[in-house]
Amino acid sequence: MGKNKLARWTELGSYHNVIQPEIADVSGKDHPIKGSWRKNLFKNENPVVLELGCGKGEYTIGLANKFPGNNFIGIDIKGARMWRGAKTADEQKLPNVAFLRTRIEFINSFFATDEVNEIWITFPDPHPGGRNSNKRLTSPWFLNLYRLFLKDKGLVHLKTDNTELFNFTKTVVSYNNLETVSSTDDLYSERIDNILSIRTHYEKIFLDAGLKINYLSFRIDKEKTIQDASLKTKR
Repeated sequence: MGKNKLARWTELGSYHNVIQPEIADVSGKDHPIKGSWRKNLFKNENPVVLELGCGKGEYTIGLANKFPGNNFIGIDIKGARMWRGAKTADEQKLPNVAFLRTRIEFINSFFATDEVNEIWITFPDPHPGGRNSNKRLTSPWFLNLYRLFLKDKGLVHLKTDNTELFNFTKTVVSYNNLETVSSTDDLYSERIDNILSIRTHYEKIFLDAGLKINYLSFRIDKEKTIQDASLKTKR
């Protein structure tokens, strides 16, 4: 590990708005912050919004600046990247930003029923190929995890340059009769919402390379178990 990465890891641990437990402490266990984000960290009762796979936290920071009446939590396992977002939040003295370094698989160890209002998934690993589909953050397995802590009809946003992931997610949404709020396979060819204009590091690279950006938003029904559409085609 390089000196810069080591320094970032050390600095990341010094920020009051960063939680980074050991995996052994949350695998099959609840973290003390579960159910207490508003009370113990943000010190308010405002809505909580997550960015999953936040990378450098550009969307978390961008949304927090646009919506000071909401609380935003960026989640990723890679601390050296997250350091940039945590540092920016500290420099800008943003009281409505926090970061959680953990694997998304353990997300239910950190959030209680109805604790989260909205989820953003910005340029996640697309895990190409059918064998890897369950690893996608919009797979039924993950969506059923989110269902446990997301408020009923909570909104999920996906931004991706990957057509396979976009189409896969649309199929899951359609198969389960989830409400689609917005869908486009070429976001910047349209008149876009101010929220969607926030651009991550990777998004800028994709756009410079001439790639189109896909966007999909949909609502999750809390009482509806989300099924895998591919199982029907295999019967």
